[in-house]
Amino acid sequence: MNRTLTSIAVGLALPAVFALAGGSALAEQAKPSNIKKHATTPGGRYVPEMNVMRDVKVEKAGAKAGVPVLSGADFQRAKQIYFERCAGCHGVLRKGATGKPLTTKITHKLGFEYLRDFITYGSPAGMPNWGTSGQLSKDEIDLMARYLLMEPPVPPEFGMDKIKASWKVYVPVDKRPTKQMNKLDLDNLFAVTLRDAGEVALIDGKTKKIVDIINAGYAVHISRMSASGRYLFTIGRDAKVNLIDLWMNPPATVAELKIGSEARSVETSKMKGWEDKYAIAGAYWPPQYVIMEGDTLEPLKVVSTRGYTADKQIYHPEPRVASIVASHFHPDFVVNVKETGMILLVDYSDVKNLDVTTIPAERFLHDGGFDRTGRYFLVAANTRNTIAVVDTKDRKLVALIKDPGVKPHPGRGANFIHPKYGPVWATSHLGDETITLIGTDPKKHKKYAWKVVETLEGQGGGALFVKTHPKSHNLYVDTTLNPEPELASSVAVFDTRNLEKGYKVLPIGEWSGISEGMRRVVQGEYNRAGDEVWFSVWNSKSQESAIVVVNDKTRKLKAVIRDKRLITPTSKFNVYNTRHDIY
Repeated sequence: MNRTLTSIAVGLALPAVFALAGGSALAEQAKPSNIKKHATTPGGRYVPEMNVMRDVKVEKAGAKAGVPVLSGADFQRAKQIYFERCAGCHGVLRKGATGKPLTTKITHKLGFEYLRDFITYGSPAGMPNWGTSGQLSKDEIDLMARYLLMEPPVPPEFGMDKIKASWKVYVPVDKRPTKQMNKLDLDNLFAVTLRDAGEVALIDGKTKKIVDIINAGYAVHISRMSASGRYLFTIGRDAKVNLIDLWMNPPATVAELKIGSEARSVETSKMKGWEDKYAIAGAYWPPQYVIMEGDTLEPLKVVSTRGYTADKQIYHPEPRVASIVASHFHPDFVVNVKETGMILLVDYSDVKNLDVTTIPAERFLHDGGFDRTGRYFLVAANTRNTIAVVDTKDRKLVALIKDPGVKPHPGRGANFIHPKYGPVWATSHLGDETITLIGTDPKKHKKYAWKVVETLEGQGGGALFVKTHPKSHNLYVDTTLNPEPELASSVAVFDTRNLEKGYKVLPIGEWSGISEGMRRVVQGEYNRAGDEVWFSVWNSKSQESAIVVVNDKTRKLKAVIRDKRLITPTSKFNVYNTRHDIY
């Protein structure tokens, strides 16, 4: 049964323009003198997430008058670059999301030279400068400009037959240990994504030593914990889910499954009485989600998310599944569908006869997290500069909050007690330097609830994550994607008791002791005790990377983890904090 709530949010429609990062109209000429300035203009230049649909076989579109003809080899190379560099923002079918649409109706009007120059120089609030940064060669940019004048190839579907064919159980449930067999302090264990290596490192929070390296999906996007704390779930951009048993000695993958060709999200059931029962994973392609057995990953049901948009109710062929969280009040998975702006409350109490409540919110939903009570879920519709709030207890939309910042990107956000406004939730932004604070207490601070109560000014745009902890008075903000190396390699930290004082800069990249590369600093993560915060120093695969540990009380360097196995470390997930949604 599918129930649709009547509260429909009508947002401003995105103009069909090729201002790939916003702010540039079609009429603007692609003159090098205009575009070259984008190479040094500060503001959140957004680097799209890589994905692995480069390996999916698709057919080349037929030749048409006025459209470039690519050789088979050139077409495959262009397709690979697009799926690795561009599809995460612009979509497989180029309908647009975080990035603007790239349909042939638009690209034919702009022409080859405009496309070539925009790819080369980028734009200030999101489009990377692929050419001037050296990440794409002149020949590759020429190839991509021609490729964008062709119709996009459509990858194959990935139904239950293919999903089941990919399912592997390496250690059956009855062959697994009945108690923890290792001596690890699991509550203070960190799962660290080694992005380009296709691995996850398990690092002991006390000794700061790598205790295990586990092969996983390519470019693991997130890790999630089962409610019991025994199982670690990872999902790669290649849509492969790994189920890792932390009780084994050493911890190891006991099952795996592919739920599509490209994906970003995985979660497990957390409602009391349903702990560890089910898992869910959402795909970018095909646009669908899959419900699985929680201890084996046996696929039980696949559901398409194709449908109509929340604002104009227009059919969309590629509404990708963004973030997913598990309700603590009902046996629900909260599934956020990016392009349509629909929030789905998927009731897993009867998987065979699935009951889904559809909440129209705002288009281009991305990431988000719970408030401090675990009742209200806040999710950013980043291209629409809107935060949607869902009451997971009453199962309804509470508010659509207009964010004064540009392209909110909270990760899971950060919860703390504001000295004036009470409980607030914070988000940083890709497109500017601001941090937005939203009131989250409708009982004791009703007049501030679900309103923007304050805006802080940080270092710059290109932020991906904000972080704090219930035992801390610090609010950390990274600027990972900022084009200025000094900003990208440092973090700003605010005192939540005295926000007017402004921020202090911590030179994390410098503290790492690494002298090469951009040293992008990304995603602070607290330890179990809440007295340390860990940051990744993320360089390219051929360069050294590290993890820097900061004493949260003194804001001073505590430790640096340098190991040749730390290849492109990005996200980090403390077992206890992830398990209990502490952020």
